Amino acid sequence: MEDVLDPIEFLQQEVASTRQLLLNNGLYYRLQSMADLRHFMEHHVFAVWDFMSLLKALQRDLTCVDVPWVPTANPATRRLINEIVLEEETDLDPQGQPTSHFELYMRAMEECGANTQPIRRLVAAVGAGRPVSQALTDAQAPESVRQFVETTFRIVESGKAHAVAAAFTFGREDLIPAMFRQLVGELRTRFPGQLDTFTYYLDRHIQLDEEVHAPLAQQMVRELCADDPQRWQDAQQVTIECLEARMALWDGIKPTQASPTLA
Repeated sequence: MEDVLDPIEFLQQEVASTRQLLLNNGLYYRLQSMADLRHFMEHHVFAVWDFMSLLKALQRDLTCVDVPWVPTANPATRRLINEIVLEEETDLDPQGQPTSHFELYMRAMEECGANTQPIRRLVAAVGAGRPVSQALTDAQAPESVRQFVETTFRIVESGKAHAVAAAFTFGREDLIPAMFRQLVGELRTRFPGQLDTFTYYLDRHIQLDEEVHAPLAQQMVRELCADDPQRWQDAQQVTIECLEARMALWDGIKPTQASPTLA
């Protein structure tokens, strides 16, 4: 019916209040010192890392990664996922050299003196075959980080491609431009010329997600949910869960409790 609201618009309206609470979070204004920023990055890097598992789950579910290869149903969705994998896993750094956004973020952490050892312990543990929950323990991740990452992996392991797509789209790609735009503005004001790699990372995400990824990702959700009311309900619930997990992650970052070695 013509007077029925588009399901994407309906979902966005239903989650708008939660989304706005996140965008109004005072964290962006609490980053007053370099020590505050280091502390923020030491938490946020785990979200940069676990994003790739959302993306890779979609690549696994919506493209063919098996041998022998067979074409999957939707070429447009295949192209979207593969384009995002290309840019997330092998984008170009400020010098024009290939790197993943995660590795770029790690470089930005090192440039400002943030502690990369916890996230390195997690990656090493996962690489050695440990479950994510054990890897988080090995990394001595803060509780807010653990809850955020475990939320991501519950969605990944749900086996519901439409739920993963909703988390990816409305919990990340559709959210990040507005979230990072506030952050990068504050950083440029407080630390002019001191965070070139980090601001490049933020600017790159704003550009790619806003102009390319988010609109295509919305179309992916539309195709996966189709005319199934339960799938649209799942998408809405997962989106709210992701937004609330991000708020808890942000609220867990207490600059005054930064590690003394980084103060």
